[in-house]
Amino acid sequence: MAKILGISCYYHDSAVALMIDGEIIAAAQQERFSRIKHDPAFPTEAISYCLAQAQLSLDQLDAIIYYDKPLLKFERLLETYLAMAPKGLRSFLKAMPVWLKEKLYLKTLLRRELKQFLAEKTALPKLLFSEHHQAHAASAFYPSPFDEAAVLCLDGVGEWVTSSIWHGKGNELTPLLELHFPHSLGLLYSAFTYYCGFKVNSGEYKLMGLAPYGKPSYVDMIYQHLLDVKADGSFCLNMAYFDYETGSCMTNQKFAQLFGAPARNASEPLEQRHLDLARSVQQVTEELVLNIARYAQQITGSTNLCLAGGVALNCVANGRLLREGPFDQLWIQPAAGDAGGALGAALLASYQYFALPRQVNPTDSMQGALLGPEFSPEQIQSYLDLEALPYQQLSAEELPRVTAQLLADQAVVGWFQGRMEFGPRALGNRSILADARSPQMQKVMNLKIKNRESFRPFAPIVTVEKMTDYFQLSQPSPYMLLVAPLQTELQWPVDSEIQGLAQQQQQHSALPAITHVDYSARVQSVDKKQNPLLHQVLSEFEQLTTVPVLVNTSFNVRGEPPVCAPEDAVRGFLATEMDYLLLGPFLLDKKAQDPQRIALAKQTKFAED
Repeated sequence: MAKILGISCYYHDSAVALMIDGEIIAAAQQERFSRIKHDPAFPTEAISYCLAQAQLSLDQLDAIIYYDKPLLKFERLLETYLAMAPKGLRSFLKAMPVWLKEKLYLKTLLRRELKQFLAEKTALPKLLFSEHHQAHAASAFYPSPFDEAAVLCLDGVGEWVTSSIWHGKGNELTPLLELHFPHSLGLLYSAFTYYCGFKVNSGEYKLMGLAPYGKPSYVDMIYQHLLDVKADGSFCLNMAYFDYETGSCMTNQKFAQLFGAPARNASEPLEQRHLDLARSVQQVTEELVLNIARYAQQITGSTNLCLAGGVALNCVANGRLLREGPFDQLWIQPAAGDAGGALGAALLASYQYFALPRQVNPTDSMQGALLGPEFSPEQIQSYLDLEALPYQQLSAEELPRVTAQLLADQAVVGWFQGRMEFGPRALGNRSILADARSPQMQKVMNLKIKNRESFRPFAPIVTVEKMTDYFQLSQPSPYMLLVAPLQTELQWPVDSEIQGLAQQQQQHSALPAITHVDYSARVQSVDKKQNPLLHQVLSEFEQLTTVPVLVNTSFNVRGEPPVCAPEDAVRGFLATEMDYLLLGPFLLDKKAQDPQRIALAKQTKFAED
């Protein structure tokens, strides 16, 4: 038996994953417990949860594996600063004390932090390290439904590697091609994210959502000045326009001169050029992903492709890759970013260090990514009674039927059920649900519930059986990582003279709450086996409305990650214009709650998806 704990931390999105004999037992991000979005800290609470889920103590583990090799990363930083000297001296002086004090001695730091879980004089389990892209590749291939596949990892940067192609077969993962820092597709996209006024490492999805409002008018300029694309899909960036090698910003003055203005401040209004820049870099990104994928298919001969790394969260590029790429099947790790590195490291130790036999699940081995904490009805009821919150308890038969009726009546419902999701997407267990047919719902949810930019679309959930009736998708999309057009007959004509953000005022389909201005949607298909309760809600909703489609957005409070525990959900419910909350079988009606308590909660508002 091999009991392995994978850890990623100290950069962003700290996380932990526990595997026993090749089975994923638990996985969670530290941010869900600390309530600090993208928390990089040592994941103490996430480790405690994973061990408790398996009823293990730390000393019972066979190995602990970290997802990165800090000495290689330090080598990259040092070589880059030396090559660029004296440029970047200020950044160098700021970075080095942290490295010399902590990150360079990561093994010692990890041992010190892990000892808090052990009795005095108890020995730590074996401590292993994987390379960053090796962990990404493992997270993409090993849980996939394929015995053999090409594997593509695209992100900002690991130690040195920014893009890599692998070939997976059985237990083996063979590296075939690497692209090294500073030439990075992830950092190119982040540079435009920064320039358009959004936060790097969290605002990239805003840029992706903004892109359909613009025109690709800067595509030629990007290729001409910023990129040199090779025949094998690799590329070089013209670093004369970027500052991220040694500076404190993503772009420099030359970049600003090229595009005609300084970088946008987050408080400034979006102009048409920002929309056009978003569309342009999105198109370039899609084309580069397609180029690299085509080369991966050539050198592996595979008909299957697995994806991981932060760029794999670009679901628009994924959708285009599925439609236009050379592969028959696509599988994307739901926790594709750094959090998934913890899982990838644990998988790597399982299948390579311990050489366990790999059992390929024809769906996948991620269990719907529902790998986090779960709260029993008794625990939830105890909390509600302690807080004196009025509620109604529903039977198992009533729960999906009552929920569907509330949604059909245009209520916005907080939905807290089962195990928490692992990865950035709310997949129907820590979600806010609403009626996709409502013309007002996108505006209501953006402004009154989510308190976020009005241009951002919401994602649909649909029963997998009816998915192709509504969306042009050739395979299920259980992790909300594929964007697809609505079926042509569902698309409504609009006034093509209306441009820019004004396009959102037009209804583009009979499902306006989930239809983006380019007739696309970020689809989540719901399988009866993986999430039977959510599937039943959709089926009940279809019985009432003839439509098995709902809005699904993450259940989170302003500046915080998605909710983890019942108290997080109640705080978010009271702080917003949400109408109802279903905590397990317990239904809370906003109208029945204490007005003073609601007023106090509204000091914290809903925000980022």
